[in-house]
Amino acid sequence: MSKKFWYSLIAVLMLTALVLSACGGAATQAPAQTQPPAQGGKEVEVFSWWTGGGEAAGLEAMIKVFNAKYPDIKFINAAVAGGAGTNARAVLATRLQSGDPPDSWQGHAGQELIGTYVAGNQIQPLNDLYESEGWLKVMPQTLIPLISQDGKIYSVPVNIHRANVLWYNPKILEDNKIAVPTTIDEWFAAMDKLKAAGVTPLALGEQWTKMHLLETILLGTLGAEKYNGLWNGTTDWGSAEVKTALENFQKAMTYANTDSASLSWQDAAQLVVNGDAAFNVMGDWAEGYFRELGKKPKVDYGWAPVPGSVGVFQFLSDSFVLAVGAPDPEAAVAWLKVAGSKEGQEAFNPVKGSICARTDCDKALFGEYLQSAMDDWASNVVVGSLTHGVVANDSWKSEIDTALGLFVSNGDLAAFQSALVNACKSSGPCK
Repeated sequence: MSKKFWYSLIAVLMLTALVLSACGGAATQAPAQTQPPAQGGKEVEVFSWWTGGGEAAGLEAMIKVFNAKYPDIKFINAAVAGGAGTNARAVLATRLQSGDPPDSWQGHAGQELIGTYVAGNQIQPLNDLYESEGWLKVMPQTLIPLISQDGKIYSVPVNIHRANVLWYNPKILEDNKIAVPTTIDEWFAAMDKLKAAGVTPLALGEQWTKMHLLETILLGTLGAEKYNGLWNGTTDWGSAEVKTALENFQKAMTYANTDSASLSWQDAAQLVVNGDAAFNVMGDWAEGYFRELGKKPKVDYGWAPVPGSVGVFQFLSDSFVLAVGAPDPEAAVAWLKVAGSKEGQEAFNPVKGSICARTDCDKALFGEYLQSAMDDWASNVVVGSLTHGVVANDSWKSEIDTALGLFVSNGDLAAFQSALVNACKSSGPCK
């Protein structure tokens, strides 16, 4: 199928997103404009889901670096709106199945990359680029194995994000004489007090944000070692301790706003900085969004690890790949060089609300929150995110998502746990 067809499809999806936003009456972000391909000459089509908040601004900052370095290559921003790539990845999957890949696309380091795109023979190894650009000296050694298979490196990480962040409204906590909770029990006690005072304790959005909440509560209840065991088969999904974690998740949901299904992650996060809710669990891309709104750290918003996960950094990493069958591989490599460069990452990350994947970025370029994230990334126990592609491939994650959707609808915890056990058996390492 032609690019014209795909741009028409993307335009329909964007229009649908705008209509849904209008129906929800919430401050969701408008999707980025997608430029049509140039007639003749080099061009690179880069696919992502960065269309709003600090995400789009970060991408634009990196595109500016690209345009300065490669003025003869037309950059085509093929971003598709939708938090956590929910819409974009569906469009991408259809394109890949039809043999019409973009030159490069955004993919999470970990099983999303290895268990999906590498397993599907959809992306090319980049070892030569790593050698020519000297990236093996500046990329984290903990990250390289997550983007490698059989000695071949398959993507260029542009950032590190933290998933297990509890954002809170400092004034609400102060007015209600509540200390920032560090354990699950303290968190529930705080939310009971807020609920009694007529304050919405927890801001929550659409389903993928519920999976995000679920994974952080699994981590906060089980601890890092047993959380990791969920993904390597050493922690039994059917155990009593996992049941306790699921019960904690079920209880946390009772503190949330009732209109969560109609809210984006930005809508939910904004409830906290606007003083309409006390807590929100979201990755630290929320911080880029808060700054874009003009909010001030430690005044309009505070942060802490999700209760129970103090000392643990649950991470994800956005990266870009080179497609098998890329229409313009030379232009794609030029983009990847910028994505992996110090200049590109220093332009991108302070705006996006993430820290560099590279280890040699200038810390002074980053704000107060991100400097604290750098310190934690260097000192905490590091575990991977489910929702954002690190610990499970697409098949396993999809089964968990289906089970979660049913649980949110019917509240049957026993059936939910049984479905998670079966998901691990059918798609993961469980026997």
